[in-house]
Amino acid sequence: QVQLAESGGGLVQPGGSLRLSCAASGSNILTISDVGWLRQAPGKQRELVATITRGGTTNYLDSVKGRFTISRDNAKNTVWLQMNSLKPEDTAVYYCNMKGRTKPYSPFDQWGQGTQVTVSS
Repeated sequence: QVQLAESGGGLVQPGGSLRLSCAASGSNILTISDVGWLRQAPGKQRELVATITRGGTTNYLDSVKGRFTISRDNAKNTVWLQMNSLKPEDTAVYYCNMKGRTKPYSPFDQWGQGTQVTVSS
């Protein structure tokens, strides 16, 4: 059983920064491949904000390019989303999603519980 624990959300003023983290736990994790951060604002569909492969290749939603940075530590099974120059339109619940395999070689696709990010003065 793989579990994801998210942290780092909160209330921040426009222009401020937050760093979200997502840590995977489970004694039988073999490998974690692609990881994504998604967000969902009230009344809107969930959207993919950023992704990172195991090798470190990243992709970003156009509206966050240059402001958000996704990174990971494969040894710690942890991923971060550094969010700078935050805007009110970044307000949403942020979710991490990890794909990988557990021993002996079963795939998993797990979601974090979500963390609220509110950008407001």
